[in-house]
Amino acid sequence: MANNKLPIVAIVGRANVGKSSLFNAIIEKREAIVAREAGTTRDSISAKANFRNQQFWIVDTAGIKDPEDDFEESIQSQVRQASDSADIIMVVVEADVPISNDDRQVAKLALKSQKKVILVINKVDKINPDGVYIFARLGIKDMVSTSVTQSKGIIELLTHITNNIEKIPVRKESERLKIALLGRPNVGKSSLFNSILNKQQALVAPRAGTTRDVNRSTIRYNNRELEFMDTAGIRRPGRIERGVEHFSVLRSIAAIEESEICFLLIDASEVDVSLDQKIAGMIKEAGRGLVLVVSKWDTLEANENVDYDSILSNITQNYEFVAWAPLVVTSAITGQNVTKLYELALKIKEARDLKIPTHTLNNWLSRVTREHPPAGLKNRAPKLNYIVQEDDNPIPAFKIFGSQTGFVHWSYKRYLDRKMREEFGFFGNPIQFWLIEKHIAHKHGEKPTKTIESNS
Repeated sequence: MANNKLPIVAIVGRANVGKSSLFNAIIEKREAIVAREAGTTRDSISAKANFRNQQFWIVDTAGIKDPEDDFEESIQSQVRQASDSADIIMVVVEADVPISNDDRQVAKLALKSQKKVILVINKVDKINPDGVYIFARLGIKDMVSTSVTQSKGIIELLTHITNNIEKIPVRKESERLKIALLGRPNVGKSSLFNSILNKQQALVAPRAGTTRDVNRSTIRYNNRELEFMDTAGIRRPGRIERGVEHFSVLRSIAAIEESEICFLLIDASEVDVSLDQKIAGMIKEAGRGLVLVVSKWDTLEANENVDYDSILSNITQNYEFVAWAPLVVTSAITGQNVTKLYELALKIKEARDLKIPTHTLNNWLSRVTREHPPAGLKNRAPKLNYIVQEDDNPIPAFKIFGSQTGFVHWSYKRYLDRKMREEFGFFGNPIQFWLIEKHIAHKHGEKPTKTIESNS
């Protein structure tokens, strides 16, 4: 089975060295971006990037240091969190500022992590190019010079990142089915975690942000080991606090990448929150199975005026882009539908492991394209000839070979997704389609040059 866990690249450094500007410069490179969730602003702290067919998460840790904070404590926390969750650590310094004790401390802690470390010397437009060599004193072997304001060095930096991604060891697959509990702070993740495990393991408190580490525990259900991961809540970018809270996003992304299935918790009293939808988009983009879990359902039962049907209809409408994800209402207090989550997880895993014979797939493709051929331009009509499933991909993923595939409209991809689900199911899982020009040879199992994923 291929390793489908995307590497995580974390940006660290003292305050005001240009970490956020560097992050924005990377994600705004048209070549470097795969999918940016709707509503993402310039102060976003994470993005999924793709450069030269190498995908990775990039996470900005800007804003951690308050002038009144103790630097030693804050920077140790910053680098420790990056060390725990990231595969590559980028240490950023200012080219026009002499090396400070803070810079030395960041570099020392990053190197101590035993992770791959890249030194980014930012703002080189302000100095003589030969002046960058003084930063070799920090002891970081790999150095890249950049100037965000002049767009210099960004491509070189991305090249350096992807070259090192190829050297990251493949993580071993576990026999356990790993399930991540995700959502905003104080939506009831820890309470549900405890209810699932039927024991008081995670600290539960009404104050938002109690969980800062990923709590783990394993149960056995129907002869299958299920490992649950309770993560810290993901905050809105503008509300991320200084200190360890800032790293909830990095750890949550790591949990998404480590898991096969994600339970996204939605507070029953706050079902129309855009951040919840963004998290669902992150899960979909990562190719993980998804269950929409409406938590704290018991809190509504005391209100006689609650229109339950309206609430569920609103959720269904807001999450139409992941219509394939099952929706379940729960209460950690009463235990409502908690056991059902076990069944849903196993059902999603079964669909995730489904492999369809190539001849069956091609009969299906021939039928659906005959019923509704893909439209195109004059003398540019797309033709989809044959399809194969990626055997070594843990995500339901399919390569469709044809001609003029670049003219296939996004609505047709939704049609293929809908027809695929009608025929084969894939309950609770996103489906990925790679549309490939048949005259371009691709080794089976590799990502094609042109990637087009279903949006349904």
